[in-house]
Amino acid sequence: KDMEFNFDDRCKEAFDCLKRALTTTPIIQAPNWTVPFELICDASNYALGAVLAQRVDKLPRVIYYASRTLDAAQANYTTTEKELLAIIFALDKFQSYLLGSHVVVFTDHAALKYLLKKANSKPRLIRWILWLQEFDLDIRDKSGAQNLVVDHLSRIERAEDEDTLPIQDNFPDEHLLIVSVFPPLASRAQIDKIKSDAKHYIWDDPYLWKLCSDQVIRRCIPDHEIDSVLQFCHSFAPGGHLGIQRTAHKVLDCGFYWPTIFRDAWKICSTCEQC
Repeated sequence: KDMEFNFDDRCKEAFDCLKRALTTTPIIQAPNWTVPFELICDASNYALGAVLAQRVDKLPRVIYYASRTLDAAQANYTTTEKELLAIIFALDKFQSYLLGSHVVVFTDHAALKYLLKKANSKPRLIRWILWLQEFDLDIRDKSGAQNLVVDHLSRIERAEDEDTLPIQDNFPDEHLLIVSVFPPLASRAQIDKIKSDAKHYIWDDPYLWKLCSDQVIRRCIPDHEIDSVLQFCHSFAPGGHLGIQRTAHKVLDCGFYWPTIFRDAWKICSTCEQC
């Protein structure tokens, strides 16, 4: 206060230098569909991290950052399972970018490359490996020291939940098996059908999977993802948009399922302005 403002040549030079630094630092860029994608993944004991990137003039340029915490069950996975889960998380997150493109995956756990060739893996790992086969992947080993950004994303500490309730060891089994999960007005035949249909579904947190009639396990898509999946499958063909049947079959070929695929494919095809 009451001081003369003095903005001399040195101040102007420093200000211009700051502007240049802010406007020339590498920033997130849009994808180039003619260049292979790079997916850098990492996992810690409590979180997953991933970076989607491409190389421009031999230098990596970031397209997207992603991370999330592990739930209680996933925190008990082995190191190999966590590293593979990080890849599954990244492929699911960036699926719209990566389907149909060559993807180089960098991970700091070399055992993953051999796990993909192992014949007697756990059912959960087999489902994950089937999901990986939907993509054109080249998995390479890269240490965490070389993956500083994604290593940091996977190690961001989460806040502890102070509202966690203690486990009740005396919780009656009858409460766990109670049949109130069925519709209250459901007939015996309807309840039997629900039980029969449930045999074809597999819950593997965080996804629900269905064993379809062609013996292919597909991931069940929640309502908020249906439109984006249909849009991608409908406009996937390079020569034009697919019809109703081919759009629906493209969804199934991509490994997705929901009960009204064909009806929703008819809706999107009949309302597509370009068609």
